[in-house]
Amino acid sequence: MDSRKRLSVSDRAEFSKSITGKIVESDWFRNTRFIACYISTPTEVDTKMLIKCALEEKKRIFAPVIGKNFTMQFREVTRSSTLKTNKWGLQEPVDGEVICSKRLELVITPVVAFDAKRNRIGMGGGYYDREFAYLTSTDRTANPKLIGIAFGCQYVEKIAPNPWDIRLFRILTESGVV
Repeated sequence: MDSRKRLSVSDRAEFSKSITGKIVESDWFRNTRFIACYISTPTEVDTKMLIKCALEEKKRIFAPVIGKNFTMQFREVTRSSTLKTNKWGLQEPVDGEVICSKRLELVITPVVAFDAKRNRIGMGGGYYDREFAYLTSTDRTANPKLIGIAFGCQYVEKIAPNPWDIRLFRILTESGVV
């Protein structure tokens, strides 16, 4: 069972606010201009506040859009963006500039489960791993920095990563940073 679903709506809201605060106060956020962030579903860490903060601070924010053949691109989100729900129930911007992922400085990634080594289990499609495969052969301090956000209850003791899995730069929860 997905541990996120056991959290109350009020706990999810409180924890999401705490996680958003950690991101907004971080140097990674303050010192960036191009940020990618997924648009959350009801059981995930709520990213709406983060997207709003980024727009208020005049940062350019891009959301993932799933394409054909398991591809993913990032399309700009603005205050007037129209969102549509894709076949997986995820919201995506309909229009807006598309950016090459190598130009991004910070990427907020969804997490289903994580471990202390910053390994991540996502939704199972491998979209982030494919899109950021070039990071496996570079210094992990290079951009973009992939930051996972999750609730503490999503922690698991150990994830056995596949060779193609991309380890995250950091993972933020309501109680700290991994």
